[in-house]
Amino acid sequence: MPLPLYLLALAVFAMGTSEFMLAGLLPDIASDLDITVGTAGLLTSAFAIGMIVGAPLVAALARSWPRRPVLLGFVLVFAVAHAVGAGTMSFPVLLATRVVAALANAGFLAVALTTAAGLVSPDRKGRALAVLLSGTTVATIAGVPAGAVLGTALGWRATFWAVAVLCLPAALGILKGIPAGRAENEAVGRPALRAELAQLTRPRLVLMMLLGALVNAATFGSLTFLAPVVTDSAGLGELWISVALVLFGTGSFVGVTVAGRLSDRNPGPVIAVGGPLLLIGWPAVAVLASKPVALFTLVFVQGALSFALGSTLITRVLYEAADAPTMAGSYATAALNVGAAAGPVVAATTLGTEAGVLGPLWASGLLVAVALFIAFPLLTVIAAGRNTEVLR
Repeated sequence: MPLPLYLLALAVFAMGTSEFMLAGLLPDIASDLDITVGTAGLLTSAFAIGMIVGAPLVAALARSWPRRPVLLGFVLVFAVAHAVGAGTMSFPVLLATRVVAALANAGFLAVALTTAAGLVSPDRKGRALAVLLSGTTVATIAGVPAGAVLGTALGWRATFWAVAVLCLPAALGILKGIPAGRAENEAVGRPALRAELAQLTRPRLVLMMLLGALVNAATFGSLTFLAPVVTDSAGLGELWISVALVLFGTGSFVGVTVAGRLSDRNPGPVIAVGGPLLLIGWPAVAVLASKPVALFTLVFVQGALSFALGSTLITRVLYEAADAPTMAGSYATAALNVGAAAGPVVAATTLGTEAGVLGPLWASGLLVAVALFIAFPLLTVIAAGRNTEVLR
């Protein structure tokens, strides 16, 4: 894999740390700003909504701009948004900074996904996506737990400042590692924007985006409210939240790495095997949440399964959107973040039920069940790729 791909992954690491870190900071934020944990969970949804809106919008605006300054600008805006968020005492302002950061993240990821796919041969998109998403999974292994520890020791604001500082080496990496191509050179052979947007009328592309969104909704629905499961259901101290996040992140790294080697040529087995296991896993976490060893083991497994299945489906989005070279990344980003926005909202509605803090886990199981109900009758279509004419 080319070096610029790993430099893009460094920036994704900084942004992934921010996107996932709220899973360990929500109780502290809620207490500091005098709001409920459920309300604080809206920060995750606001970020995801900004990603959904920003991915296609910013990608469309930036499609005629040179990629290096565009990527650099997004990283710097992301850093400034976190600096403002770290200093505010107002929840609405904090919410607004999450939206701005999300727009920057969306623009970056949409352009980065397209850039990453262009750095490798057409049959290695899955591998390239795995490298890029490894920035996110390493963030869950190292960045997010470190942020949780920092938040526990110094408060959630320190974590926001740390993310802002983390963006600086990422920006330097982009400046030094991404070629300074001219916009007119990058635009050679590029379809018109209308033609790229027309790809969204293809049923198989919409199917892949829907399935990716559902699986990601399940992932974010439980991950956002994992902290109270660890402290309330398992009865452990706050520092154990970081242990759970490390295990989830380690599992996600394993899952995306393995899936990256299979999703280009053999996506069917990943979905056929990983899907049912993921479905069983979320209710199992709910049932065994009071047993720390079982809880942590299942958190690792669910991290692996969630990212293996999710990254495979998002890779299929890139393949199905091959005729939209500048917008494909935004379609994949939008699919990921429709799920990231909907998941915490659906999960939050269960917190006031008899299930309590375990409600999000049951909701995640239901979301995966819906995805599999849609996917399994069409598994041969999903596995076949773009050459199959079914559903065209």
